[in-house]
Amino acid sequence: MSPITTHILDTSCGRPAAGVRVVLEALSGHRWENLGSGSTNDDGRVTDLLPEDSALEAGTYRLRFEVGDYFEDQQIESFYPFVEVVFRLEDPAQHYHVPLLLNPFGYSTYRGS
Repeated sequence: MSPITTHILDTSCGRPAAGVRVVLEALSGHRWENLGSGSTNDDGRVTDLLPEDSALEAGTYRLRFEVGDYFEDQQIESFYPFVEVVFRLEDPAQHYHVPLLLNPFGYSTYRGS
């Protein structure tokens, strides 16, 4: 499993959000560097953003969730074309799970386990 994982729950219907493209980036100086990407599976999870043996460094990271396409595919109007979650990774030896709770007009996130 990747050292950084995520999942999306569509709280408007109480189901995982499948097929959402997710991009992982790291802040390098003043620029974002692409580290990996994937799409959520049927359970709304992305577990392979990075190879399992990836060496991370302490720093600032960003997950970009392409949620506009997800809602458009369902013919649901959505306020957000994408969601970006920026977080600080302090201990590269730990696993970081960053879930997204999503609906067409709002979202929240937290550090999961």
